[in-house]
Amino acid sequence: MSLSKLKAPKGANRRKVRVGRGQASGLGKTAGRGGKGQKARTGNMHFEGFEGGQMPLQRRLPKFGFHNVFRREFEEVQVADLEGLTGTVDPAALKAAGLVRGNRDGVVVLGQGELKGAVSVLVHRITAGARATIEKAGGKVELIPAPVTMHEKAKAAKKAAQAK
Repeated sequence: MSLSKLKAPKGANRRKVRVGRGQASGLGKTAGRGGKGQKARTGNMHFEGFEGGQMPLQRRLPKFGFHNVFRREFEEVQVADLEGLTGTVDPAALKAAGLVRGNRDGVVVLGQGELKGAVSVLVHRITAGARATIEKAGGKVELIPAPVTMHEKAKAAKKAAQAK
């Protein structure tokens, strides 16, 4: 037996029944749906959650949860990960080193670990512990202004228009 000789068992593949093709077919006129009623109509009960006209469960239960569309997601880098990097450590250098992907709104440095050499860090956010560790090792920290969102641009434009 080989894969090229596999076949479906006899009777497994049946032809589709074509309904509504004349009285001689046996499934003409009403096409096997009977006379009148809800099941005889087109477009009936074919959607998920239909309960015979009763208010469906998914509409009876209250909505919950919240997703903030203005939330900023930051890539996280630990202080210990900065060990071995030289010069100015900015988001481009972190991406080149494979520490961040670069598909979020910025980079935040967190204070886990120790640092032996001095590095100059240029990021969007940094924790107080991480700043202390970097400065203790002889490095310096500079913050990049956070990227402006569409919402903030609209707010600034509105404020400028009101000032005129």
